Amino acid sequence: MIDSGWYRDVTEFASATKWLNGTVVAFTTYGVFVLVLVILAMGWWARRRGVEAMAGVLWVPIAMGVAYLLNSVIKSLVAEPRPCRVVPGVHTVLPCDGPTDYSFPSNHTVIVAAFAAAVLLLNRRWGLFALVFALVMALTRVYVGAHYPHDVLAGFVIGLAVGACGVFTRKPLEHALERVLPQRLRSGSANPPSRSRPGLPSARR
Repeated sequence: MIDSGWYRDVTEFASATKWLNGTVVAFTTYGVFVLVLVILAMGWWARRRGVEAMAGVLWVPIAMGVAYLLNSVIKSLVAEPRPCRVVPGVHTVLPCDGPTDYSFPSNHTVIVAAFAAAVLLLNRRWGLFALVFALVMALTRVYVGAHYPHDVLAGFVIGLAVGACGVFTRKPLEHALERVLPQRLRSGSANPPSRSRPGLPSARR
């Protein structure tokens, strides 16, 4: 592979930074599962902001699922062996996966990239944090020896493309939610009534 030299460089860096291995392994292993808690928190936030916000949050896990399924099809078609099985003389942080657990593209990366793109459509500030999270996840997949750089690059592109499709799915999701949600959630009226601050005149005369 054209980037096998980069892969070797990263795995050698990982071998030289054993003090960092545990943190990277924890992040690359459990980081995707943390996103479940983030999605639940966003759902709680969206319930007070009406059907448009809830549709945006709903698209996040849908985008992650679609990206994963699409990526799985591509993996099966390309059937690229893991680099730890092809590049000689490398020592990886994590054990090498089985011969039928293919490398291209990276599942972890495609999922977090889809998450980031979908969140970016919902809230720009949150989306920027999500993009940084996705980039770190992509880097850790090479660091632990699971993927070539081109695996995570392809996963990033696929995930972003799927997540960005939220531009087209938002309205259909809104219409679907309008049919099933109670009125107080559709209008965002779950918000507590606002109270005028002391000392300020009422807007109504």
